[in-house]
Amino acid sequence: MANKDVSPASYLKFREFLEKQCGIVLGDNKQYLVRSRLASLLFKYKYESADELIDVVVRGFDRSLLQSVIDAMTTNETLWFRDNYPFDLLVKDLLPKLSAKNQKIRIWSAACSSGQEPYSIAMSVLEYQRQRPGALRAGVEIVATDLSSEMLQKCESGIYDELSLARGLSPQRRQAFFQKNESGLMQIKPDVRRMVNFRSLNLLSSYAALGRFDIVFCRNVLIYFSADIKQRILQQIAGQLQSEGILFLGASESISAASDTYNMVKCHPGLYYQKK
Repeated sequence: MANKDVSPASYLKFREFLEKQCGIVLGDNKQYLVRSRLASLLFKYKYESADELIDVVVRGFDRSLLQSVIDAMTTNETLWFRDNYPFDLLVKDLLPKLSAKNQKIRIWSAACSSGQEPYSIAMSVLEYQRQRPGALRAGVEIVATDLSSEMLQKCESGIYDELSLARGLSPQRRQAFFQKNESGLMQIKPDVRRMVNFRSLNLLSSYAALGRFDIVFCRNVLIYFSADIKQRILQQIAGQLQSEGILFLGASESISAASDTYNMVKCHPGLYYQKK
């Protein structure tokens, strides 16, 4: 039986490796997290111990293992319409204002995980259009990015199990936006799927190829980064926002590291940040 325990030396080495690869900062005494996330890979790649697996991945000898480790450490299931207010503000305030400009609206879901956020955005846009026939004639493009290739494949398929569907999705939206596929599984309908363009992106790399956006959702991801990396990401996002573009962060996140770049706009409920 493989030894799943992570020694202090291996944990320190792995912490440094993970931060360099994708910016994620693990705190002290998080060996249990590494152990649980890497346990299945020991069997898959036939390693005798977690320390051995970590040594191989840090040395860069196996690209397949590297991607699997990053997928394991960055995968995080999320909710449909998480916190509600960003999607309410999108429909009630932001889409009407942007629609008046009669230009294509571009929205970016950064670190989209298993796809619930970008698909929730797409559902919100479709609901807005159905309530206002003829609105958004210039179109809406949603770009969703993530570091995990495994998550992007899941997003592309648009297939979700019953547990995932139960997390924040109303029965009305389930009926309106999902259908059973040939295997009997629930799958996003094509009109929702077509609205989202999924792409691989490391938030530590350049965003220039993505183009400019009117709205960016970068929610519940900055909490995993150091202060310096957080500031760098916020500055890079500002560079991709249109003039007075909008940034949504998670409820426990702030732009304190880049307050010279954004203005806070308080709403009832919730808030967002607007590029200065």
